[in-house]
Amino acid sequence: MSQLYQEIIEKKAPIAVIGLGYVGLPLALAFAEKVRVIGFDINSKRIAMMRQAIDPSGELPSTDFEGKDILFTDKIEDLQQARFYIVAVPTPVDRHTQPDLRPLLSATETVGKVLKKGDYVVYESTVYPGCTEEDCVPILERLSGLKACRDFKVGYSPERINPGDKEHTLRTIVKVVAACCPESLDTVARVYGLVVDAGVHRAPSIKVAEAAKVIENTQRDLNIALMNELSMIFDKMNINTYDVLEAAATKWNFLRFVPGLVGGHCIGVDPYYLTYKAKAIGHYPEVILSGRGINDRMAAHVAKRVVQLLLEEGHDLRTAKVLVAGITFKENVKDIRNSKVADLVHELQSFHLNVSIIDPHAESEEVEEEYGLKLSAAPEGPYQAIILAVPHNEYKAWQEKELKALLQPAGVLIDLKGIWRKIAEKVSCRYWSL
Repeated sequence: MSQLYQEIIEKKAPIAVIGLGYVGLPLALAFAEKVRVIGFDINSKRIAMMRQAIDPSGELPSTDFEGKDILFTDKIEDLQQARFYIVAVPTPVDRHTQPDLRPLLSATETVGKVLKKGDYVVYESTVYPGCTEEDCVPILERLSGLKACRDFKVGYSPERINPGDKEHTLRTIVKVVAACCPESLDTVARVYGLVVDAGVHRAPSIKVAEAAKVIENTQRDLNIALMNELSMIFDKMNINTYDVLEAAATKWNFLRFVPGLVGGHCIGVDPYYLTYKAKAIGHYPEVILSGRGINDRMAAHVAKRVVQLLLEEGHDLRTAKVLVAGITFKENVKDIRNSKVADLVHELQSFHLNVSIIDPHAESEEVEEEYGLKLSAAPEGPYQAIILAVPHNEYKAWQEKELKALLQPAGVLIDLKGIWRKIAEKVSCRYWSL
């Protein structure tokens, strides 16, 4: 047992979590049940909310803040007392789908300015293999004047937070950990063992841990891309994809994935980190990029089908009203990062359709700031088309009565997840799903 670990559990050496979003905040609060924690974020408004026991992401109740030994701060000076730093900032892509490391490198600079001999720095942000040691460590060394592994230790433990999921949480998911040497790996594993009941998996190197994380979502992305392509094929055959999946799922080893818009901060982003690195070392990742291409084109595909169906039903595109239900990247969360529903709305608007958007979870100001789109407080039918884009529980509860009240007779019902296909038969409409 290392001296630093002993100091952490005795609350003599605080843990600092840099970046208090969907990943960092639950991690910081979990540690704060057992040890001293400094929660750092550059967004002063978010810090003010957390000091009032409010999760800006809307994931955690105020009770999760109670009795926690944590200091929320946006002041770099407060980080100087920490000895174990965890970086949990976003790693997005830019508009050219290239990795945008600015948040990660900026957080690394922050840590580098306060790093001391004997400290640990562990990264949780999703990156390509080699990023921690090749891009981040040199910054830490340059700003601190210290040498990695000799003067301070470096580790990597990829986040596995799933927004909106109350079953698979930090405590219940095995935590992959890696570090620059066996001694530091043991310390990192022990520290995370304080808050992860499912245990830890000790990866043999930091690069292995980075690669393991990035392929988790790449695998899901490719499987969804297959479903999306199958849905296009079955649509031309006039076969319902969800009926096909129900039949195929009766085989014990069939993997149940479904078609849909692939957004969010993980599945729609992480593969680009891997393909970027692959191309940098001279390999063109055909399969991965093919799947990405299919998924990125789905919003345009859906918009085109909506227009075709409206025309087939005799509706005038110049006067047609379309309701889009849901704009968050997945059901029952308020997270709108990389929402492909926004792409769908913009595609529909390019056909001069009058599009209204509703979502009981999304923040109206955030949607307008991020995508230039306004949310409607409530639907104002009748509509020529209704698109169930995100199957929030509120929309799953809609029945024949609600749909008939909102949809014009001979209207078009677009159900991306196949949620309404049983009740659509009772509504006078043209029904379509992926």
